[in-house]
Amino acid sequence: MSAAELLEPAGAGVEIVPVTTPAEMDRFIRLPYRLHANHANWVPPLLLERRETLDRKKNPFFQYAEVAFFLAVRDGRDVGRISAQVDRQRLSLRPDGVGHFGLIDGEDDPAIFAALTAAAEDWLRRHGMTHVMGPFDLSINEQMGLLVDGFDTPPMLLMAHDFPYVAPRLEALGYGKEKDVYAYYYDIRDEFPKAVRRMLDRPLPPGTVLRPVDMSRFLEEIRSLTEIFNEAWFDNWGFAPLTPTDTDYLASSIRPLIEKDLVWFIEIGGEPAAFIVVLPNLNEAITDLDGKLLPFGWAKLLWRLKVRGLKTARVPLMGVKRKFAKGLSGGQFSWLLIDACRRSCLKRGIQAFELGWILEENGAMRRMLENINARIYKTYRIYGKPL
Repeated sequence: MSAAELLEPAGAGVEIVPVTTPAEMDRFIRLPYRLHANHANWVPPLLLERRETLDRKKNPFFQYAEVAFFLAVRDGRDVGRISAQVDRQRLSLRPDGVGHFGLIDGEDDPAIFAALTAAAEDWLRRHGMTHVMGPFDLSINEQMGLLVDGFDTPPMLLMAHDFPYVAPRLEALGYGKEKDVYAYYYDIRDEFPKAVRRMLDRPLPPGTVLRPVDMSRFLEEIRSLTEIFNEAWFDNWGFAPLTPTDTDYLASSIRPLIEKDLVWFIEIGGEPAAFIVVLPNLNEAITDLDGKLLPFGWAKLLWRLKVRGLKTARVPLMGVKRKFAKGLSGGQFSWLLIDACRRSCLKRGIQAFELGWILEENGAMRRMLENINARIYKTYRIYGKPL
């Protein structure tokens, strides 16, 4: 079926345009920059990063997923966008008929959101899906969830910041809550409670080593990290494994942001058992660049990163292999990893972490964070409905 045949009136003067050309993809990527131009706290992501993420030849997600992108157009002007995706790899593990939507954005008009979601839902039905869930941009291992609380602060690196009206528009179309995930804010200048310090001061079990990432064998280290991630998170809600290709892509993507003292491993008898990753909050440095590094963006970015420094960082990944996670040692490992990164970041002048996302039912991690006075400051919601 041609793009022309798929171009259909969607009501109230809204047309849905399937994205099939590089020019249409450029419009798709650039639309949020116009929509959010006067949106308080929205941080324009780097166009370079957005283009690479949505490039079918570069992002390995496209190797095992089918993805469609749609623009909503009214009177010749782009007014909204959405993606629809079927993650065949996730479905091979959990054949539940769930397809995803993502990258949803638009002007505040019910007709626009009705047209966008109808396009995504129709596409998912044609691909055999019986339930739609999202937003996932593009997978659960990238950006996920719609911001429903915490609009008063800017997002940190690789986190979404949506208009407050998007959630009500989805709910009016029959979408309901599937899951909430939280972002915690932690002022790392606060001292750990005495009970935590006592745990940290306990001798490590025999053969246990806490060490920073070895940058001389970076790819091997990232492969160890993803092995722990896949094993530790396997039973979590919505889990989608990282493939070897994903691992290589992750390594190349985060390498420019990785510092030796911000990624830590615990080994037991030489076996990688646990890890933590802290990424400097690049959003602090790019707020006013409008997504552009040329002509002067590079200079501003480098100065802010290397000279002025950043005050915040994000912990996007942490995991302990399940066989090591039980008992006192498992709790000690988590604290050791957080403390190692905390001490390194304080030396750099960093004052606060975002830890997230955290599943709402992850009581153990939530209690742990709340024990050090970390607080939920943003809530992201995954929505869904039957098709």
